[in-house]
Amino acid sequence: MAEVLVYVDHVDGAVRKPTLELLTLARRVGEPVAVHLGPHVEDAAKTLGEYGATRVLAADVPEFADYLVVPKVDALQAACESVSPAAVLVPSSAEGKEIAARLAVRLGSGIITDAVDLEAGDEGPVTTQSVFAAAFTTKSRISKGTPVITVKPNSASPEAAPAAGAVEQFTVSFGEAATGTKVTSRAPRESTGRPELTEAAIVVSGGRGVNGAENFPLIENLADALGAAVGASRAAVDAGWYPHSHQVGQTGKTVSPQLYIATGISGAIQHRAGMQTSKTIVAINKDAEAPIFDLVDYGVVGDLFEVVPQLTDEVKTRKG
Repeated sequence: MAEVLVYVDHVDGAVRKPTLELLTLARRVGEPVAVHLGPHVEDAAKTLGEYGATRVLAADVPEFADYLVVPKVDALQAACESVSPAAVLVPSSAEGKEIAARLAVRLGSGIITDAVDLEAGDEGPVTTQSVFAAAFTTKSRISKGTPVITVKPNSASPEAAPAAGAVEQFTVSFGEAATGTKVTSRAPRESTGRPELTEAAIVVSGGRGVNGAENFPLIENLADALGAAVGASRAAVDAGWYPHSHQVGQTGKTVSPQLYIATGISGAIQHRAGMQTSKTIVAINKDAEAPIFDLVDYGVVGDLFEVVPQLTDEVKTRKG
């Protein structure tokens, strides 16, 4: 069976959930081979093997931390030349999509970004994408070179399938461009204790109807009760009510959680483009004619200042 390269997204050896999803999808089209760049591969290999990686190609050199994405592209290119994979899968983060695009250029291959599903086809992997602000679903395959595919987080449920996960070191030769942009400093992200927005299984978002930064604790309280991430519409972040890093929409982050709760959000196309692939959508809005209700699975017509606290209390009661 052909091998499929999976780029490992990790933090000091702690493998992030989107990588486990990629390993699950990769098994549909071949044998997953993980590519781990950076330290603590021994810790990561246990998890990668548990979710189906037959091999773990590893390299740990200072360039991966000291410079931006080009050294990682050099490494993935070296892995492709070594393995001749049937496809390369990369998480659809901002960095992941840049790595994938540069790799596709290097390989002379086609690229598909933001896939939400993957299946085997007679002529190579077939992807499903949500396009044109999620108004249409398309199926596509790459017809030239080694398919390079980025996959949105929460596109698949990680499924364990124990494999060898044997670690194999490989050598990377860096080109001149690899050291062109140096990282001069880093600051750790301030932890809120909530899940990462793009990876969360549940997202609670607030919009213009929240009517001020002082009211966003209502949204945060519901999110905390559900173990969810907090999002915001463009109107809310442009008004300074919530940080731009939490914006959901066409010009913000794209999310695809199991449950998306929109509170005080009208449902403009800009916002819908960032959350329309959510598995279950619930809206709370006092305007019964709001466009968001054309999209939802469940809608509550009511004042969010009355509905959200009641919902939060009910969630806490049921959780005991």
